Amino acid sequence: MEENTPQIPQEKEPSKTVTMETQNAKVDDDKSDSKEEDDQKPKEIAVVEEKKLADEEKNEASSSGLQKSSSFMEESNLLSDLKDHEKKALSELRSKIEEAILKNELLQEKKQQEKEASSRRDREDADQKEKSTGTDKKEDDSEKKEQPKQVEGEGEGGTTSNQEKEEETPATNTGEKEIAAKESKEDTSDKQAEKEEKTREKEGEEAKENAKQESFADQTVDKDISLWGVPLLPSKGDNRTDTVLLMLLRAREFKTSDAFEMLRSILKWRKENKIDSILEEDIEADLGSMAYMEGNDRNGHPVCFNIFAVFGNDELHGKTFEEKREKFMWGRIQLMEKGIRKLDFKPGGASAILQINDLKNTPLPTKKELRNATKKAVELLQDNYPEFVAKNIFINVPFWYYAYSALFSPTLSPRSKSKFVYARSAKVTDTLLKYIAASQIPVQYGGLKRETDSEFSVDDDAQEAIVKAGSQETIEIPAPETEQTLIWDLTVSGWEVNYKEEFVPTDEGSYTIIVQKGRRITWQDGTIRNSFTNKEPGKLVITIENGAFKKKRILYRYKTRTLSSS
Repeated sequence: MEENTPQIPQEKEPSKTVTMETQNAKVDDDKSDSKEEDDQKPKEIAVVEEKKLADEEKNEASSSGLQKSSSFMEESNLLSDLKDHEKKALSELRSKIEEAILKNELLQEKKQQEKEASSRRDREDADQKEKSTGTDKKEDDSEKKEQPKQVEGEGEGGTTSNQEKEEETPATNTGEKEIAAKESKEDTSDKQAEKEEKTREKEGEEAKENAKQESFADQTVDKDISLWGVPLLPSKGDNRTDTVLLMLLRAREFKTSDAFEMLRSILKWRKENKIDSILEEDIEADLGSMAYMEGNDRNGHPVCFNIFAVFGNDELHGKTFEEKREKFMWGRIQLMEKGIRKLDFKPGGASAILQINDLKNTPLPTKKELRNATKKAVELLQDNYPEFVAKNIFINVPFWYYAYSALFSPTLSPRSKSKFVYARSAKVTDTLLKYIAASQIPVQYGGLKRETDSEFSVDDDAQEAIVKAGSQETIEIPAPETEQTLIWDLTVSGWEVNYKEEFVPTDEGSYTIIVQKGRRITWQDGTIRNSFTNKEPGKLVITIENGAFKKKRILYRYKTRTLSSS
């Protein structure tokens, strides 16, 4: 790669000096002078070599099935920027959610709703059938009661001879007994029917009362239902609602029904697992060494760092891993919710998180439990946090990872692929600087941000200088007074440059003081911080010589502290 490229013998340019006062003018001058310098210097070889390096990087990615990252722009959430079919899908999803909320059906699954409706219909049919059966049974009972009276009735003239009575006495007595037994049985049946009728009436009254309660519940509509702190009822008029709905639609390729079911699934999962209160829970998952939120990128997205080297620890595998996996998972969800709290969800604002995945010393994916845990975590986050990744940057990528990722590449959508960026170890700083300011990048990745820094903060942004191929640049820090302490930070994208520091007194008769003797610095050296206290007026001069075939970018900042102020 670039750091191993041999130097091309060529005529050196005179040193150029960069000061804080001339920085802006210098950048403009560089642009105007670039054509003239190209005519004077033999750049043909450098151009060929630079093209060769670019082709190598491209071939490295394509050979493993990965596309070289494109300049993906976060999709707009402004209604005016949407395509016609996207506007139509958004309008349909709005109407669907509005209706579901007003009918209290958003949190119910479709199958459950159909089952409840079928149950209600079955109860109504059963009640109707029981009422009809009860009426028919009463009519039959009344007919049966009238039949014994005809048997016991007198003769045609209303009188009977004694002989006839005597002849009929045995038979009549037997018949009377049978009739009496039959009447007793019918009386018992009537009582049972009456009891069942009362039971049915009671059940009917209870059903009516339940129907009233359900009707009352239907009238009590939760119009304040929300997701990630954003109201879901479109008629509330919150401009953040459309942003959330667009995230669901994009995750489901603008299929309205799929997006609606995804919303229901997310709400159900959050309710069952009490996700809205997860930030107040003490999960006892030590994620500090494997995942943390720190700073923002140039577009205001929170930045999440994921460190995969921790999985190379043998203590995290086997039984121990199984015991900790669940805590790690919920700790990761808690971290996600913290990042979401930093989003505003406004159209044109930040509604996603920038992911930095450090693959340095990442173990090979040969351990089954690690693969399964990773797969489970990815699926859970994809299902319940759709479109929450603004960019997925993988740094310190080992060779084997390209082949491993190629296996999953075909399953990714073009939208997901466009968010992936890969950087080898020597390109980490240069890659991160495209998305994050130097003051927000940790020093271990070539940035200027240090933990518990008492000298600089993230608000102390860096200045920039360009070192062209085969030339050198100087940065001057003025020290017009004596007993001043100069403190500076400096990083070079791509590194592999010669570097030195010296203090040059204003008095020409004084000697120049070597603060840092000339040496070659690489990306392993990381960010440079140094300080110097002067005994006489002068300036600190930092010289950077670039012998490579590609320009280098210098990012630096400094401050002056007098003894009285300290």
